[in-house]
Amino acid sequence: MKKFKILAASDLHGESKQAKKLADKAEKEKVDLVVLCGDLLGWTETKNIIKPFKDKHQRVLLIPGNHESFATADFLASLYGVKNIHGYAVKYEDIGFFGAGGADIGPGIISEKELFKTLKKAHDGLKGIEKKIMVTHMHPAGSLSEFSGFRGSDSITKAIKQFKPNILLHGHIHEAAGMEQIIGGTRVINVGKEGKIIEI
Repeated sequence: MKKFKILAASDLHGESKQAKKLADKAEKEKVDLVVLCGDLLGWTETKNIIKPFKDKHQRVLLIPGNHESFATADFLASLYGVKNIHGYAVKYEDIGFFGAGGADIGPGIISEKELFKTLKKAHDGLKGIEKKIMVTHMHPAGSLSEFSGFRGSDSITKAIKQFKPNILLHGHIHEAAGMEQIIGGTRVINVGKEGKIIEI
């Protein structure tokens, strides 16, 4: 059976050149879906972060990080006709995607309680789906990304145990970009701004 191919990236922080590079990579690798795990905007330009993917007719899912507010993520999604899955689920073929963005600081601040509630609400939309990918901005508590000195989220770790996604895609900790590990039965990947190709 054909594998479903994803390009996941995070923490672009307004770097339009990097967004273009990722869009080119997605085209070259013939990915089925692009997943952006938050902190898309920075202090510089914002207009060419989603556009390069849309110019190449790629399907895009995004969530807010802590650098953009939840309203900004909604605005970006509606402006470019892509999906913001903060608190929502979508299904492509036999794979369900659900997510929650934000972190414990910045415009996209979210409490631990709210984060779990949002992940649960999103996951509730995937009844009966076996293959699941969870998308967050923050890293889970107890994960390798904590080497940075920033504690991960207990709610994300709890969600991994409760909802048992096959894969968790996240960003937030730049120095841990590319790190992978297994927590419970879930493959946890800090996708970073260079992006990561994942097949499921």
